[in-house]
Amino acid sequence: QVQLAESGGGLVQAGGSLELSCAASRRLSSPNAMGWYRQAPGKQRELVATITNGGRTNYADSVKGRFTVSRDNAKNMVFLQMNSLKPEDTAVYYCNAAVNGLNYWGQGTQVTVSS
Repeated sequence: QVQLAESGGGLVQAGGSLELSCAASRRLSSPNAMGWYRQAPGKQRELVATITNGGRTNYADSVKGRFTVSRDNAKNMVFLQMNSLKPEDTAVYYCNAAVNGLNYWGQGTQVTVSS
């Protein structure tokens, strides 16, 4: 079992920046991927960005060039640097860890971007 704890959400004006952090409760076995998904009101949860333990990244087209996902394997953490935020980025952001065919989720952190 893996517990994930997110931090760093909040309210920001359009054009601003936020950084999300997520800490896993234990070291993940390899191979694995960690990352971020989001869910806006009335919409399905969607991928934002993921990163493997080897450093390979994957981004949603809507965030490419604005968001950067990174991780610290020694600390079992994943980060999401969000720049040039837009009102349409408003959502609950969930940390995800995929390992051994299982998906683990954090409780989510609210990101609100005002226009």
